[in-house]
Amino acid sequence: MVLVMVFFFIKASGFFSDPNIDQSVPLPTKLNPVVEEQSQNLIRQAAKKGIRVMITDGFRSAEDQDSLYAQGRTAAGEVVTYAKGGESYHNFGLAVDFALKTPSGSIIWDRQYDGNKNGKPDWNEVVQIAKTLGFEWGGDWAQFKDYPHLQMDFGLTIADLQKGKRPPKEGAALTADSDQTN
Repeated sequence: MVLVMVFFFIKASGFFSDPNIDQSVPLPTKLNPVVEEQSQNLIRQAAKKGIRVMITDGFRSAEDQDSLYAQGRTAAGEVVTYAKGGESYHNFGLAVDFALKTPSGSIIWDRQYDGNKNGKPDWNEVVQIAKTLGFEWGGDWAQFKDYPHLQMDFGLTIADLQKGKRPPKEGAALTADSDQTN
C-alpha cells in the first residue's frame, strides 16, 4: 500500500513527466474541430456510397496511449502502437481510427470487405474519401502500417506539438478541395 501511495505521489509531482513536452501549453482534451468536422464528413460521404463507417477512437489521453503501448509488451494482446503517451497525434486531438459496420451491426476491420457490392473493398473507398478530406492514412506509412489510423497534422510534427505548437483554430484552411467536403 505504501508503495502505491509513493508511486502516485511521485507521478503527481511530475517526476515522470516527459521533459520534451512543454508543460506551460495546455494539452488538448478533445478532437481538433477540423478533425471532428472532417470525420463527420467522412461518415456522411461513405454512407452515400453505401458504406457504414464507425470512428472507433479519437482523442486519446497520454495515460490511455501508455495503456495501448503496454499492449503486447507488458500487457496481454498484440502490439498495436509504437507511440507512448505524448507521442501520438491522437494525444493532440489530430487523429481518429475507423472501422466498418456491417448491416448486422458488427464492427469489422476487414480491408477486403465489399459490403456495397461494387467490386471494390469498402476500406479502400473510405481511405480515398478520407484523403480528399485532408487526412493522412496510416496504411501509407513506410514502417509500421496502421490501417485504421487517419490523421491531420497541419504541417506539425510530434516534436512541434510537444513544444507547444498547435494547429490554427477553427475555420483554418484545409489541404482538401473545398467542394469535396460537402
